[in-house]
Amino acid sequence: MRSIQAAALEALSARDPAEKVRLSSLHAKNVLAGEYAYTHPDTPLPMDIPGRPDRPKLVEPKFLEQRKLGSAEGRAVLLHAVAHIEFNAINLAWDAAYRYPNMPDAFYTDWASVAADEARHFTLLNDRLLELGYQYGDFSAHNGLWEMALKTRCDLLTRMALVPRLLEARGLDVTPSIIYKLKHVGDTRAVEILQLILSEEIGHVEIGSRWFSYACAMANKPVAETFLALLRSHASGMVRGPFNRPARLASGFSAEEVDALEQFHAP
Repeated sequence: MRSIQAAALEALSARDPAEKVRLSSLHAKNVLAGEYAYTHPDTPLPMDIPGRPDRPKLVEPKFLEQRKLGSAEGRAVLLHAVAHIEFNAINLAWDAAYRYPNMPDAFYTDWASVAADEARHFTLLNDRLLELGYQYGDFSAHNGLWEMALKTRCDLLTRMALVPRLLEARGLDVTPSIIYKLKHVGDTRAVEILQLILSEEIGHVEIGSRWFSYACAMANKPVAETFLALLRSHASGMVRGPFNRPARLASGFSAEEVDALEQFHAP
């Protein structure tokens, strides 16, 4: 029986986006079918740079192209940014399955299923880019998601707080306004894709919330207080509203946490 660790590493290491998508679909299917077993290494594994193509060029956020949605190119810039998030999310899901030992089996099946979903999201977005005359890699991107993965690689509790519940949950807040703008310019296909992604990302953030709660219980720490303390110590300048309260609640945030986020963000 093949190990989940080896399968996750293979998908994580793939540089070609199409190959990463293929491996993610294949390995997730086998993980969920019980075809692979986790080897439970004693220590976190070294994987600092995931497989990715030579393009897009990675730059600081301030140097990213502007997103003027009135043109096909402007919509492509926006969709490229979302595709890059989804590409990184594939790596983040496999990294969780690869890196953290001695977790319940459900932890590994959860993150394998997320990897497959993110791969499907990436494909939908790249297909729409192709319809607009572009493809993934044609515009610049930034590396913020993976940089946070590196900062949190040695501690599951911090990873679950600051990647799914901070950075990825941000998509729950901003996607409705993006959908509204794309409706305004008549890009119905992009709207359909983002509506699907939004509905499924609620489940992905909920998985992060669930395993964050699990890690807090293992450490005998309160969930809401620990989450807010991690935001203050690691990401105080990254908390931005407004917050999509219904989506946040559906994704495992307590009302107390959402209230605190709104106060945290207030000037």
